[in-house]
Amino acid sequence: MARDVAQAARTLAELHAAIRDFGECSLRDTATSSVFVEGPEGAPLMLIGEAPDADEDRSGHPFAGESGALVSTMFASIGIDQASLLRAPVIPWRPPGGRPPSVAETRICLPFIQRAIVLARPARVVLMGNLPVSVLLDQRTTAARMRGRWRDLPLPAESADKGATPPTPQALPMRHPLQLRASATARRDAWKDMLLIREAIGNIPSKS
Repeated sequence: MARDVAQAARTLAELHAAIRDFGECSLRDTATSSVFVEGPEGAPLMLIGEAPDADEDRSGHPFAGESGALVSTMFASIGIDQASLLRAPVIPWRPPGGRPPSVAETRICLPFIQRAIVLARPARVVLMGNLPVSVLLDQRTTAARMRGRWRDLPLPAESADKGATPPTPQALPMRHPLQLRASATARRDAWKDMLLIREAIGNIPSKS
């Protein structure tokens, strides 16, 4: 059902409305907000983070609170305004108490983020955290082990319009911003990843 609902959406706005009205995932009923993609359509880079945390759930905005402040600082360090990027959580609803989402819950939500990528058509995607890496790259490992290079992000045929070929953007796994407090090594690795992003996407005008 989630695949059918996602594919029926022709715009990001339609997909957001479909997610808000989707009643087949119990997470929707316990979350305060449905957190969806934000940012300018046509942006070359899309950030996909973990499941919404308490700040994101309360505000309804991806990368809110401390994680959003860290993302802003990280991208400012390479001359990019966070507001010029697309931003989204890998699933739209916060699990109760901030627990990890179950395999069944992530499977239900997967068509929504895949369809969002198809509709937004970013050239590059940054997977910030272990959950987006495992869900979208189908890798049972950590972002720390996958980081350091761009990888193909395959999207299933059903995520595209009928008869169309889904795009294959390049994805860069990174630690989630809140994990950068763990060690100096994590921060050094994050800086190297930011330089890869800067090299890959060129100049994005800062928000005036």
